Amino acid sequence: MKFTDNPKYENNPILRLTFEFAIEIVKYSERLDRLQKYVIAKQILRSGTSIGSNVEESQNAESKKDFIHKLKIALKEADELEYWLFICNEIESYENADFLIAKLTEIRKILNSIISSSKKTNIPIV
Repeated sequence: MKFTDNPKYENNPILRLTFEFAIEIVKYSERLDRLQKYVIAKQILRSGTSIGSNVEESQNAESKKDFIHKLKIALKEADELEYWLFICNEIESYENADFLIAKLTEIRKILNSIISSSKKTNIPIV
């Protein structure tokens, strides 16, 4: 089964967005591997795919506090990823990462919005 066949992703924009972003991260990391940029590729792969996995994990949070915590972890991974992508953009022998940085900025804005609205509401997440 592909993720596009799962209604969970269709009905949850941040899940879909972070999953699709993770696919782009895998492809970018594979291109870096072909350029023998193994250390940076591994860091980008780890932090870039971790964003979506933490968002996925947040969907089964035990409480609102746990939900927010998991999304904050996703944000921390996004911060780390941004660092690695900026490094790529500073070194001429690396593939430009502006397209990933733009998508990452969008994801970070959405995560911040979800966290902020979750803190304001008195409605429990689970």
